[in-house]
Amino acid sequence: MSRAEPNASSLAEVLDRILDKGVVIDVWARISVVGIEVLTVEARVVAASVDTFLHYAEEISKIEKAEASEDLQYQELDVEASS
Repeated sequence: MSRAEPNASSLAEVLDRILDKGVVIDVWARISVVGIEVLTVEARVVAASVDTFLHYAEEISKIEKAEASEDLQYQELDVEASS
């Protein structure tokens, strides 16, 4: 029996597409035991070419700023509620 070798051209095409379009893997996981948080993992992995990253970097920055200001608003509401 012979093993089928992966086609190098198809692998190159897949890699080219990933670098051209980019791939984002966003993971958030929390492990707790009996209500006690033991481990929290938050990760964002981006695989893209530099050109693709620079193309989307400004939009990513806007999203992160909006999330940060939203967190700040929630913190301000908590402070006002506890006063």
